Amino acid sequence: MSACLAVLNAGSSSLKFAVYDASPGEPLLFKGRLEGIGVSPQLQLADADGANRETQSWTSEGFDHAAAAREVLDAVIRRIDGRAILGVGHRVVHGGRAFDRPVRIDPSVIAALRELSPLAPLHQPHNLAPIEAIATAAPHIAQVACFDTAFHRGQPPLAQMFALPRRFHEAGVQRYGFHGLSYEFVSGRLREVAPELAAGRVVVAHLGNGASLCAIRDGRSVASTMGFTAVDGLVMGTRSGALDPGALIHLMDEYGMDARALEDLIYKRSGLLGVSGVSSDMRALRQSGDPAAAEAIDLFVYRVVREIGSMAAALGGLDALVFTGGIGENDAALREAVASGCNWLGVELNAGANGPGKDARSLGREGAAASVWVVPTDEEQMIARHVARLLDRPQP
Repeated sequence: MSACLAVLNAGSSSLKFAVYDASPGEPLLFKGRLEGIGVSPQLQLADADGANRETQSWTSEGFDHAAAAREVLDAVIRRIDGRAILGVGHRVVHGGRAFDRPVRIDPSVIAALRELSPLAPLHQPHNLAPIEAIATAAPHIAQVACFDTAFHRGQPPLAQMFALPRRFHEAGVQRYGFHGLSYEFVSGRLREVAPELAAGRVVVAHLGNGASLCAIRDGRSVASTMGFTAVDGLVMGTRSGALDPGALIHLMDEYGMDARALEDLIYKRSGLLGVSGVSSDMRALRQSGDPAAAEAIDLFVYRVVREIGSMAAALGGLDALVFTGGIGENDAALREAVASGCNWLGVELNAGANGPGKDARSLGREGAAASVWVVPTDEEQMIARHVARLLDRPQP
């Protein structure tokens, strides 16, 4: 019986997981998520085909990310039928300057990641909790950290700088970029389905509750809309995106808001939710008759289109626009609106191809100057590949 690899992806109130066979060519074994951490925790586990196989729930008292990691590990062990777990890969939001690729986790790595928590206070502690819980409960299992920032570390130095006094840049105040694991996966998948495009100038739009763009040339990140934090750039589900820092000073002066109140505002109460007053979910906004919901969608599209122009400028042109993420992969109306706004870049959508689908596919009009694609992302599989490589195992 072959061994397996596990992947954990910790969010602010959830812990997604997936388990892969460690043999080459084998499919995903099962996946799941534990949601509602700290509120009403519930675990759902499904087979690779999506069929639900297990559901559990707990009271929220004392149920933090460490407890979630222990429960997920127990659920995984129950389902793997005696297979050995060769390693666990983790999505870690921030790798700072030091981590430009996945690494095996040891006490020194944990200490270094903990020191980066001030750069991502709403994410890093949640990423570290399951790492530390597994290190305590199962120290024999190898762990690997995979970073959302690593894909962007090769950007030109100017693309990473703010126009602040140099001492702040030297202290690490710079543009880092995020969603790197998604961009790495999509870039690799594009090399498989359209290698001639993958070698060119590509803008990937990762559009979901968190949203960003990445300018990619020959498979490498050139620029991104997210910067020092994952709140910069596009309008998101509850995050404001790019915001004049002077507006924050105004809110402090005129509304008495302190740092924590501003943090709550721009991370949790802005974006689609704040503009619409209805929901952070694009699907709910589509179904709403409230004019503010329609305006929130229009603002989302406007910012995406405007920033695609910025990414194309960083690339010196555009050969392909690629949609991914929950909204990008599933909202045909949004893809049509964004593509229409990018006609000046040579983007022309084939309306007949802009329908539902699960696989990577071309949506552009044949002969157009720039191609349009949908490429579903899979951050968990990307992490599993990194774990396999670092443990010198065949990649799933």
